[in-house]
Amino acid sequence: MNLKHDIKDLIYNVLNELEISFYKENVVVEVPKKRENGDFSSNVAMQLSRVIKRNPNLIAQDIKTCLEKNDNVLKVEVAGPGFINIFLKDKYVFSGIANVITKKDDYGKVNIGNGKKINIEFVSANPTGILHLGTARGAAYGMNLSNILSFAGYNVTKEYYVNDAGNQINNLGASILERYKGLCGMEENMPEDGYYGDEIIDVAKIIYEKYNDKKLEESLEYFKMVGVNYLLSIIKTDLNDFGVHFDVWTSEKDIRNKGRIQESLRILDEKGLIYKKDDAVFLKTTEYGDDKDRVLIKKDKSYTYLVPDIAYHLDKFDRGFDELIDVFGADHHGYVSRLKASIEALGYDKNKLEIRLLQMVKLLRDGKVVKMSKRTGGNVTIRELVDEIGKDAARYFFAMRSLDGQMDFDINLALKQSNENPLFYVEYAHARICSILNDAKQRKVPIATNVLTINDEDSKALALKVYEFTDVVEVAAIKKEPHLITNYVYELAGLFHNYYGKHRILTDDIKDSSERLSLVKAVQITIKNALRLIGVKAMDKM
Repeated sequence: MNLKHDIKDLIYNVLNELEISFYKENVVVEVPKKRENGDFSSNVAMQLSRVIKRNPNLIAQDIKTCLEKNDNVLKVEVAGPGFINIFLKDKYVFSGIANVITKKDDYGKVNIGNGKKINIEFVSANPTGILHLGTARGAAYGMNLSNILSFAGYNVTKEYYVNDAGNQINNLGASILERYKGLCGMEENMPEDGYYGDEIIDVAKIIYEKYNDKKLEESLEYFKMVGVNYLLSIIKTDLNDFGVHFDVWTSEKDIRNKGRIQESLRILDEKGLIYKKDDAVFLKTTEYGDDKDRVLIKKDKSYTYLVPDIAYHLDKFDRGFDELIDVFGADHHGYVSRLKASIEALGYDKNKLEIRLLQMVKLLRDGKVVKMSKRTGGNVTIRELVDEIGKDAARYFFAMRSLDGQMDFDINLALKQSNENPLFYVEYAHARICSILNDAKQRKVPIATNVLTINDEDSKALALKVYEFTDVVEVAAIKKEPHLITNYVYELAGLFHNYYGKHRILTDDIKDSSERLSLVKAVQITIKNALRLIGVKAMDKM
């Protein structure tokens, strides 16, 4: 049940009745912050006044007269310069509760996607080390967005792009080889851009313990392969334990081996978009809005980062996706325009590629920034975060904030077992309802199929909040903002806690108890579904 959509349809039909031409999508319906201002309100009269050149208050009065003829409308008030405040009959409001319970795990689903194919590429950290805190934020966002878009009717593919080719992998192989030499009693000569993490030493130890010094004659390719496979297995394990799973793992090496780089360069060259200058090869990205043309092939004949990325995005488009979403770190801000320009140069609509940039995360403990990992001496890892506070707390806290703002992640707050902790607050609401439902089962109090007699404002407000979920899912999918789900479920939990404090659910009045039980069951379903979208399991007991 999406009451906001129903009210929008009702207002649109009234406008047709009044012979006022107006696009339905332009009709704005909101939930007032104050209950005394109605169940829903609209500023459509003020919108229309600019179009039909008439006093908005008079337009609102005409709309009010028509709306009050509807059997589901209790009353309509016109406020201020022309706000239309709509109050609905209790019977109509509570009629949707049975639908929530019937739909159960599917409650909140919408089909605005109509099967549109979307590829979301996120994390894609180079397999040259283990995943750190900043990556965790992007991982949570990408997985949450995938869940929400799927729930909203899109056909979503979650993809990890493995950068297993190029200079960084050469340096990885060389770093492992030098550490291996050291274990074999030889002098180490680490490359200038080498990798110094403990995990590099771990790879070298694995090779040494298995083969002693017998691999000293192996080519660099061997050490690259072993390193990538080992580090990728750690990345996959850490992501799995963080509740993040991918449908596709695409290898840059495979993209190169399939000839996609040569193919993309040929397409660009045939379009006359490539030229040579100072022994380098440039792409005319300025023709597509970039601030300067970009180098594709450097003087030493090696590719810039842009070249395999162009080939990779060509490959994604050729797989038939209607839209591509890339989740990058904030340090890629300057990369956006050149990548979009390259997509357009290939002949694709650059608006079909959306790039979301995630801002930095500061980890706080006792009010102070945690800068170093106790385990590695470097940045704090996903593994350490999950081990300390748990997967659900990590996922919930990352989902609390919009991606485009810097984030303070408070470890102490995430560990608190009190209502100060927003996750505890939401989980406690769910667990409390589960306890009520179990108690009702013991007492053999049934869940009502129809809510007909309860009519207090708190019950009505709670039901209306449950119905908001479908609209929140839709807006979160359209805006690609998972934190809207987290904000919503926190507000719903707050309303329930308030309701529980004021109303006894189970009493000697079986009919009243049964109907209130139906209402809180709908709340429980909604909390569970909302938490599932952000990768959190609803607790049955606390």
